Amino acid sequence: MTETETETTQAPSASSPSRRVFLAGGAAGLGGAAVGAAASAFVLGGSKSAAAPADHRVAGLGTTAIATPFPHQAGIAVPAIQQGHGTVAAFDLVPGATPAQLKALMQAWTAAIADLTAGRTPAGDADTTALGSGPCSLTVTVGFGPSVFGKAGLDPASRPAELAPLPAFRAEQLDSARSDGDLGVVLAADDALVVFHALRTLTRAAAGTAKPRWVMSGFSRAPGSSPDPGATGRNLMGQLDGTNNPTAAQPDFAGKVFVAPDAATAWMRGGSYLVFRRIRMLLTSWDAQTTAAQEKVIGRHKADGAPLSGGTEHTPVDLSAQNPDGSLAIRGDAHIRLAAPASNGGAAMLRRGLSYDDGLTADGEPDAGLLFLAWQADPARGFIPVQQHLTRSMDALNRFTTHETSALFAMVPAPKAGGYLGQALLDPGSA
Repeated sequence: MTETETETTQAPSASSPSRRVFLAGGAAGLGGAAVGAAASAFVLGGSKSAAAPADHRVAGLGTTAIATPFPHQAGIAVPAIQQGHGTVAAFDLVPGATPAQLKALMQAWTAAIADLTAGRTPAGDADTTALGSGPCSLTVTVGFGPSVFGKAGLDPASRPAELAPLPAFRAEQLDSARSDGDLGVVLAADDALVVFHALRTLTRAAAGTAKPRWVMSGFSRAPGSSPDPGATGRNLMGQLDGTNNPTAAQPDFAGKVFVAPDAATAWMRGGSYLVFRRIRMLLTSWDAQTTAAQEKVIGRHKADGAPLSGGTEHTPVDLSAQNPDGSLAIRGDAHIRLAAPASNGGAAMLRRGLSYDDGLTADGEPDAGLLFLAWQADPARGFIPVQQHLTRSMDALNRFTTHETSALFAMVPAPKAGGYLGQALLDPGSA
């Protein structure tokens, strides 16, 4: 972890009350601390154990604020934590939105995000949803979609080549109403109410300029739920997910994930391109497979994530390893073989997944799966070649998944002090 990517706890500013302070004031109005204590005893059942020191694994839970690793937005690489709740949303500009309106929206969002991620109540925010909550490791990451160019005064020629719409991929079944968008927002935190409140705050600020196009929410392992907080999490197929993700400690990490400081598109320097996919898992069919069959589809042991070529979870995969009968230890159509950088000309991306559960489909099957986020410096050297290879080479995992949503966003760099998100694009002379 680099120094700029560490977690910090920020004190609320004097000019903007914290959500905790706001709630404390409300409790006093109802009769002071005694009322709050009585309410706590009621909720916790009056147990003495409720007052015991917090487990060390969740120390700071709710009070942690994530520092922005300038020049990058904070929500792209968060290596020390895995927030338990996340939402991805897209907005479309309203017809006739002006350059001034878009600029004002980005300024309003920048100010609101600064308050929300520090645990402060944004100016004029009367929403009580998150009162009593701290920062909760909230991150909010914002970007522009390919479709925004040509609208609100944005010159189509300013759209970078890396933001060209994604090509079609074999066997995907995309819902156009739940794909794409002019603006993209990714929110994540330790608490679902904090995420919900943050999105509602941004939505209210956008009124008259942009309206929500689609919203999708998911979850991952809750902080403190595992004895080893650094262990790789599992997806709804029961597989460890994210074993071979790039890490900030690797010397080529920044080059894979972030747009270079000397990139041709000046307004994206320090930003990152996000590919978002909603991938439904065909869990009934998956559950019908034996564990051994599932392991062959993935190429890893289900219990500990070790590759079928041998070793432990983080042992490098040996794609040439053979079984005693001479067959490949990792099958030719195994997911980890086809997705490996070695099989894709070195193409790599920083992957993050949020599981989702939306009940049942019309035919009674689980409507559940993965909200897949892939961050990269250039989709043409990340997601696109890998996904093309997975579909053309008949990845065995494709039989158990369906891609239903797709979107691409240029997630802009963090604003400079006193600036706002997207300023280098919207007002390059002042950035």
